Amino acid sequence: MSLDVREAAEVTTPPRPRRELTTAFVVSRIAVLAVAAAILLYAVPPLVAAESWLSLILLLLAGAGIGYLYLTRRFVPAKYLVPGTVFLLAFQVFPVIYTVSTAFTNFGDGHRGDKAAAISAIETGSVRQAPGSPEYGLSAALKGDILVFLLVDPKTKQVQEGSPDGLTAVQGARLGVTGKVLEAPGYTVLKAPQAAARADQIAELAVPTRGGLIKANGLSRAVEGRAALTYDVGCDCVKGDGDSWQADESQGYFVNAKGEHLAQGWQVNVGFANFVRVLTDPTLSAHFLGMFTWNMTFAVLSVLTTFALGMGVALALHHPKMRGTKFYRIALILPYAMPAFAMLLVWRDMFNRDFGLINQLFGLDVDWMGGMLSAKFAVILVNTWLGFPYMFLVTTGALQAIPRELTEAASIDGAPPWYAFRKVTLPLLLVALTPLLISSFAFNFNNYNAIALTTDGGPFPAESPTVGGTDLLISYTVRLAFGTGSAQFGLAATMSVFIFAIVATISAITFRRTRKQEDVYA
Repeated sequence: MSLDVREAAEVTTPPRPRRELTTAFVVSRIAVLAVAAAILLYAVPPLVAAESWLSLILLLLAGAGIGYLYLTRRFVPAKYLVPGTVFLLAFQVFPVIYTVSTAFTNFGDGHRGDKAAAISAIETGSVRQAPGSPEYGLSAALKGDILVFLLVDPKTKQVQEGSPDGLTAVQGARLGVTGKVLEAPGYTVLKAPQAAARADQIAELAVPTRGGLIKANGLSRAVEGRAALTYDVGCDCVKGDGDSWQADESQGYFVNAKGEHLAQGWQVNVGFANFVRVLTDPTLSAHFLGMFTWNMTFAVLSVLTTFALGMGVALALHHPKMRGTKFYRIALILPYAMPAFAMLLVWRDMFNRDFGLINQLFGLDVDWMGGMLSAKFAVILVNTWLGFPYMFLVTTGALQAIPRELTEAASIDGAPPWYAFRKVTLPLLLVALTPLLISSFAFNFNNYNAIALTTDGGPFPAESPTVGGTDLLISYTVRLAFGTGSAQFGLAATMSVFIFAIVATISAITFRRTRKQEDVYA
């Protein structure tokens, strides 16, 4: 009898998946440890070479903590929380902190390095060939992975290595009939196509000598010259060409008595100067109100039109008498499946006045991208076409979660379909979809691609060639920061902080109202 009971228990009791879970946990633990070890092996040598001891200590402590956590049986919840926390810090927290910190600097073209690098660039860039200075035959070469010059004295035929550390004699080099180095022990001499590919690096390389600097003059000759501008430690200034430029530590520039500054500067903390500039500079603040109004209009209309169209289609296909719903759903999500940037370019050509499909199809002669209102209408129409499939998908999912008994009860009570939709279906949909609508608003508020790939911010009025009729704050920021021939990362980061503050404030207010709505329909 006991044997029968035992057999019955073996038949009815399902096997415990303990071994499978343990195996999966071991595999995931090995994967985390492998990734941590790979990061350590990759990051430690550069940190040691740069003598960044604080970063090295923090990295080693983090690696030791992860190793201890995943090699012990304790702290099981932390084993699952740590990877997500690391990704959150790496892809969310750190970029935000870096952007905000950049907003307080003058980081950009001409302000990328420190003061020593700026002085070196100024002196090197002002090198001019001195009268009677020697001219060398030049062969670019690699010593390991480092670019160097192999310089041939035209008189003595002596070969020397030229590097940022100075000149060094080279033994055993073989010269060609033109006097250039063909090969040398320990060096890889670059051929003409290889040297041409490194032309920028060759032009930047400067070899210090007692009398000045040796720089390349093309790819086959090098000359010794002297810096026309030199730095004087005593006055903390740059002198030369009959003028003097004093260091301005607050702006990261060398400035002369006329207020003119050298192109090369260095990165410094400018405090709230970028924020003050955004609020007070006429170029930046004169059109802010109008652009902000259009930005809000574009984001709100994009959300409303996509949601209304997507919800309408979802309701039509959700009707029990509807047939062929699978075919319609596949056809309707095609705009969502296509690459957005390609579709934006196609729509831009469709709105072309001369050969666009829309004008040809309807027999019109409308300059869609040339008028303020028509360009704004075109952008919203294109964004509606691209965005409504997403709203259709999420609304379809939300409708599946609403019990049909609720709408059927309203119908039995004699309520017309519109009343049942307005009082039952729509409120329940909004409770489920309001967070998605808010995220859609935040996305469209910064929808740079929709503007850049269709109108590029235009049309531009004659009195304001830098501010277009369809410019969003983000597209205007990109044009100001990067469209003037130089990158102003500090200014761009400041504008990004303002945009973030606007979107965050609007989202917070909307979320607070959403919670009240959820309490009503809970």
